[in-house]
Amino acid sequence: ILCRATLYSYKSLGVWLYKLGTSSQWDFCPFFKAKLLQLLQVGWVLLGLDQQQSVQILQCYLQEDYRGTRNTLKDVLQDERPSQALLLKIADYYYEERVCHLRCVLLLLTYFQDERHPYRVEYSNCVNKLEKDLVTNYQKQFETLFKAESPTWETHGNLMTERQVSRWFLQCLREQSLLLEILFLYYAYFEMGPGDLLSFTKMFKEQGFGLRQTNRHLVDKSMDALVDRIGYFSCLILVEGMDIDFLHKCALEDRTEQHQFSNTPAISKEMDQMLLTFGDIPHHGPVLLAWVLLRHTLSPDESSPVIRRIGNTSLQLGVFQYLTTMLQGLGGTGNNKPTMGLGMILDSAMGMFPHKTGLLLQLLTALLSDKSTAKKVYIFLDKMSFYTEVYKTKPNDVISRDDETLWRRQAPKLLYPLGLGQTNLRMPQGVLGQVAVGEQGYVVRWDYSYSAWILFTCEIEMLLHVVSTADVILHCERVKPILDLVHKMISTDWTVSDCLLPLTSRIYMLLQRLTSVINPPVDVIASCANCLIVLAARMPGKVWSSLHHTGFLPFVVSRHIIFTGGEGMKAGNYGNLLVLIEQPRGEYAVTIAFLRLVTTLVKGQLGSTQDKGLIPCVLLVLKEMLPTYHKWRYNTHGVRERIGCLILELVHAILNLSPEGEASGSTPTLQSLCIYSLANTEAGQAVVNIMGVGVDTIDVVLAAQPSSGGSEGPGQILIQTVKLAFSVTNNVIRLKPPSSAVSPLEQALTQHGGHGSNLIAVLAKYIYHKHDPALPRLAIQLLKRLATVAPMSVYACLGGDAAAIRDAFLTRLQSRTEDMRIKVMILEFLTVAVETQPGLIELFLNLEVKDGAEGSKEFLLGEWSCLQVVLDLIDSRQQGKYWCPPLLHRAALAFLHALWQDRRDSAISVLRTKERFWENLTTPLFGILPSPSDITEPCVLETCAFVMKIIGLEIYYVVSGSLERSLKDALQKFSSGRRYEYWSQYVKSLVVHVAETEEDEGVHSFSETQMVISAWRMLLILSTSHVCHTPLHSSLWRLKKFPRILSNMAEELLVPMSVPCLRLGSMMATLLLILLKQWRSVVATAPDVLAPLSLILESVLQADQQLMESTKAKVFSALISALQIQGLNGGEISQLPQLLLCVCETVQDEALALIDSTRHAAQVRDVPDDKDSMETDAVRSVQKDQRDGVCVLALHLAKELCRADEDGEHWVLVMRKIPALHSILSALELSLRSKQNLYFTEAALHLLLTLARTPQGAAAVAGAGVIQSICLPLLSVYEVPSNGASQGFSRKSQDAPCWPGVYRLSMSLMEILLKTLRYNFINEALDFVGVHQERILQCLNAVRTVQSLVCLDEADHTVGFLLQLSRFCKEWQFHLPHLLRDVQINLCYLCQTCTYLLHSRNMLHHYLQAKNGEALASGPRAQRDPQTPSKAAAEGGGGEREEAEQKALLAVQCSLLKILSKTLATLQHFTPDCCQIILDQCMDLAEYRTLFVLSFTTSAFDADVAPSFGTLLATINVALSMLGEVVHPPNNFKSIQSLLMFTMENCFYVLISQAVRCLKDPSIAPRDKQRLKQELGSELSTLLSSLSRHFRRGAPSSPSSSLLPSPQPPGAKASHEGQEPFIQLVQAFVRHIQR
Repeated sequence: ILCRATLYSYKSLGVWLYKLGTSSQWDFCPFFKAKLLQLLQVGWVLLGLDQQQSVQILQCYLQEDYRGTRNTLKDVLQDERPSQALLLKIADYYYEERVCHLRCVLLLLTYFQDERHPYRVEYSNCVNKLEKDLVTNYQKQFETLFKAESPTWETHGNLMTERQVSRWFLQCLREQSLLLEILFLYYAYFEMGPGDLLSFTKMFKEQGFGLRQTNRHLVDKSMDALVDRIGYFSCLILVEGMDIDFLHKCALEDRTEQHQFSNTPAISKEMDQMLLTFGDIPHHGPVLLAWVLLRHTLSPDESSPVIRRIGNTSLQLGVFQYLTTMLQGLGGTGNNKPTMGLGMILDSAMGMFPHKTGLLLQLLTALLSDKSTAKKVYIFLDKMSFYTEVYKTKPNDVISRDDETLWRRQAPKLLYPLGLGQTNLRMPQGVLGQVAVGEQGYVVRWDYSYSAWILFTCEIEMLLHVVSTADVILHCERVKPILDLVHKMISTDWTVSDCLLPLTSRIYMLLQRLTSVINPPVDVIASCANCLIVLAARMPGKVWSSLHHTGFLPFVVSRHIIFTGGEGMKAGNYGNLLVLIEQPRGEYAVTIAFLRLVTTLVKGQLGSTQDKGLIPCVLLVLKEMLPTYHKWRYNTHGVRERIGCLILELVHAILNLSPEGEASGSTPTLQSLCIYSLANTEAGQAVVNIMGVGVDTIDVVLAAQPSSGGSEGPGQILIQTVKLAFSVTNNVIRLKPPSSAVSPLEQALTQHGGHGSNLIAVLAKYIYHKHDPALPRLAIQLLKRLATVAPMSVYACLGGDAAAIRDAFLTRLQSRTEDMRIKVMILEFLTVAVETQPGLIELFLNLEVKDGAEGSKEFLLGEWSCLQVVLDLIDSRQQGKYWCPPLLHRAALAFLHALWQDRRDSAISVLRTKERFWENLTTPLFGILPSPSDITEPCVLETCAFVMKIIGLEIYYVVSGSLERSLKDALQKFSSGRRYEYWSQYVKSLVVHVAETEEDEGVHSFSETQMVISAWRMLLILSTSHVCHTPLHSSLWRLKKFPRILSNMAEELLVPMSVPCLRLGSMMATLLLILLKQWRSVVATAPDVLAPLSLILESVLQADQQLMESTKAKVFSALISALQIQGLNGGEISQLPQLLLCVCETVQDEALALIDSTRHAAQVRDVPDDKDSMETDAVRSVQKDQRDGVCVLALHLAKELCRADEDGEHWVLVMRKIPALHSILSALELSLRSKQNLYFTEAALHLLLTLARTPQGAAAVAGAGVIQSICLPLLSVYEVPSNGASQGFSRKSQDAPCWPGVYRLSMSLMEILLKTLRYNFINEALDFVGVHQERILQCLNAVRTVQSLVCLDEADHTVGFLLQLSRFCKEWQFHLPHLLRDVQINLCYLCQTCTYLLHSRNMLHHYLQAKNGEALASGPRAQRDPQTPSKAAAEGGGGEREEAEQKALLAVQCSLLKILSKTLATLQHFTPDCCQIILDQCMDLAEYRTLFVLSFTTSAFDADVAPSFGTLLATINVALSMLGEVVHPPNNFKSIQSLLMFTMENCFYVLISQAVRCLKDPSIAPRDKQRLKQELGSELSTLLSSLSRHFRRGAPSSPSSSLLPSPQPPGAKASHEGQEPFIQLVQAFVRHIQR
């Protein structure tokens, strides 16, 4: 597009595109409004264009560079002053466009032969079409510009002020410079004819190489650089026209006659005569030198005096200093041999060596261009054959000829008298020297061979000796060229550094000595530092160890220092030199070298010790230089920007240091020092000021600089400085430790100012910058960071410019020729803004409300909506095109995913109904991805991941029946196209690839791999549970895929562990857990999953425990689920022994770790619990009690395994190997005493409960000392109140983990152990009931006052334990007689309480409402649909609450009934056996107390009324009444019927036994006994008739035979068919008392 549409259409006209205007009519533009027309008329006159071109320029400006909206343009046109300002901006845009056209041609010529450039072919075609007329037109154009008369207000209107004239002339110079640069580049590829060279030489001579401008009276100081640049390229064109490269090639191959100047004697002679007139300006030097080289090579013997004269002129012009910058542009000139071409110049320079070293060394330094020339220069200087000296008078130690033309030395001479050994040169006796007498005296050229490198060493050594004398200045002039040559040598070819060691090793001492003198030579010091920079890049440690002893760098003088403030530090010799020498002079060569040296040392990663030594240097930069450098005095333009850039390069290098070697301790690291200083001191404000330069200032600097590109111009340096400021600020915010206080840097970044005055607006306006795409990209990146972390509104900061900036963002985003990285960054910024900047994202979404029905909102895309751009980017027809590479596609999908994740419903509603949206979105999922090992662009994986996540969220948000038709079609296509199978297989290949790849090799794309696996996992889960359009609901499909998911998990967790493998393994474990729950029916019939899970568990347990903590927990959970699904279906579990062994080892380790952790926590209770603590040094302190922690899950898994091992064959063997029980009980005891580790305690008790159900398990638990671990420590779990029983009981949810629940579990454990072990555990059980008797009695009484399910549950567990203990009544009576009596009394009262509460249903309901509101609230709540109208919810709310209350009431009744049944069963053991007391006349009645008083009043809810026979009869009546209510119950009431029968049976039994005991008790009056018989006979007869009617209707039998043993009465065998045995017992008793 750039080549063909723009350049080729304009052919080679370049700036001729905008030809001079010739018409004054606007008749073809009537559609423009009057104001705009007026503006165009003025602009046409100002710019000298015709109408059509003015319109085109205006249109381009408004589209590309106008920083406003249509509305702001209307406002501007209303006022004259803003209109004029706009017109001047259009003029600037016009000038820039002219320059850009020339730069396009320059770009073509730069790359049209570069094989590495992607558009080389297109560029080459354009150059071929431009080639014909390019030189002619551009040369003519250059001459026109050179001779152009300056415009005036008479010819160009009133806006052509002096300032605009100066601007016009500056543009004129810029275009001249660019035209010459294009011509130079053209002749770098194409040959210049001799005639053309002569023509160019004449033209440049007439123009004075740019100095004789027609409008030179307009040249001011700011334009000097451009004028010099014109001369520079004029010189280069002439040198390139001589074709020195081809000359060199011809000379090497001895075919100089083929050179174009070999057969042009006339032109050569004319050139000779013309060049003899050169010599008055420096630009002539290289031209003269090149011509000397050309003429000497082609005809060495011809015109030698002329050539020598031209050569001497070039030397007089200081050509060697000029060549330092010139020869770099002349490719192979440095390869010339000293004996060819440049030989004459070298001979001239060598003629005075070493008397004058500067000329020769400057020339050799300029000639150094590559390794080959470096070696040649080294050899050349290593084998010198002449030594030149100058004597004012003839010395005494020589003899000479009579004519004084030849001297002979009579004695040897030390050339450097102060040097020793290798640092000296000794001229032997008899050496001859040629003598020439001149103005200086005798110039003697001794025929003496030596190495100049030794001479250079002597020179440096000499300088060290005379450093404090008056000769220091003279010696510095000799040494500086030596140091510059050394610097260039080791920079060009590092291999010669060993040979130069005698020189480089003396630089440190030289630096120390020179910086200590009163008036230090800064240029020599800078040269020394430059040499050290090159050395430090290769061996930073060695340079540092030598340098920090010199006193040159800042250093520490005290151990007790404050690093952040700089106290206790000295600035060193450099600091003194900066303040005393450089700042007053305004020259900063040493400062520039110092900053580069410190930066090089920092990048060398010296290590913590040396880095601490660099802290004073960095602190000097941050405290003394960065905040103030812009205020220093400067003599040279651009040095300020260069110093700022170097300072930020140093800071940037520090902030990008890797954390390796960062030492912990009181001394801060370089990085932390930088972060603190930038965040809290003036250094940070200085960086903010740099970022606040703004795009306008940068544009002005770029427009004023002479160069068209490169990296060394003031504009480029300023851009680089601002970019570094962006990057530094971004890194400081990223790396700064979290703090509640806002740092000064953050405050400066986010403070709100007036219109456009805050930094956020300045950052956003960098989007208008076009020169360097990295600048707006980094500005947007910083905006993204600030939008994420800073509490401010970007939209508010932008103020009135928000819409214009939005337009600029979208213009660059939708441009097909824009830099792709800017587009990506814009989309990333918008992605962040979706979540953090609601106002800004609404501006970019630009949604308009569609006119529709009242109350409903439909949205449409606005003209400036970013969604339209994003939709274009994801269009499947655009993929693969150059303007939509994979990275940009990925960024667009990330933005869409952010909309779905943040539930931007308005945007989502527009997107999901767009035509082809779902088709375009899902396209990546239907492609064939490269194999994991062949992926070159990992972002393709992220693209697919975002698509999966968007689909998953859409499925989750929308009811399956309401999904868009196109999405359903895409899902159906995904299913029918076997894409689920494809992606399952591809995910497995990714998993295998990560497992097989070493960590350091595979990390580069691991995050993308992890992301796509996570997305696939989410899509799989949501598709399984929410969508019916997929095969995932097929059991057969699930049966196939489940083993693959399990194998993926095994692939990651069975290989040698690396961090990526562990992360993926953890992800697959999570997926497995969820699918185990959702695919329960499939897993039950799937192949054995326990075997692979067992192998995975073994592998996981052997890995690094810190890395494996979460994965281990997931594997345990998976095993628990698998055991519950598969393991309990019957059959042997072959992996049981190994699993038990692994789990028990884990349990033991975790229990021991928990003990250590709990003890450690007890010692440091004052330390707050930091959930995010990263501490790793504390002994096992990282072990925490968590519901899903490894320890708790391991205990639950052990419980499941023990339950599967019913006969205990395996776990007994494992327990003998591993004393896990002792560790568990020790941890349990400690946890109970400290009331910590609730989840562990509950899990441990559940495991003990499971073990206690079998005789072997119960014996093991009891033998391990369970009573010692639980009995007394359990007292810490509850507090026994002294002022009311109800205070000790919780009203929390029954299922919530709590310490009362631990008490209930402990009670159940005692119950199970006593039931299983019986007499072997009676003593421990009596100890337990004795210790906790107060809590037990309170619990039995609490039912009267607290009817919460939690309280009733504890009462149930308590009565259950007492029921088991009541079987051992004699032992209890012997050990705890008083407690036994108290328990019996409380149980009778409990029976009375339960009977009353069950009888008075309304009263129970009232109690629950008044006292236990939580019980009702804990019932299930119906989730309200967000779309359900509130009125409907209000209507249905009453019914839902009533239903919840009824459920809660029924739950309490069931609990009361359980307690009542167990209470009566317990009382049965405290009353005589019915058979025995009826049949045995000699029974000792004193063994059994009377439990119920002889009264037949109804049951009362009063503690003062003693339980009586009336209580028992009321209990039977209540049970019978409830039984009648559930004659035809639903299925879930079957258990209630059995429970009621059980309650009646036990109540009849207790009633009969107590009645017979009263009848046989001699202490009871006969009258009372008679009353007892009458009352019981009457009541029981009535009850029997009611029971008979009930059983005739059908009723369940009593569960006593299965739940509790009940002795059969004598008449049971003769029972009638259909009658319960206990009814026959009652009938027999009634007959007995009625006799």
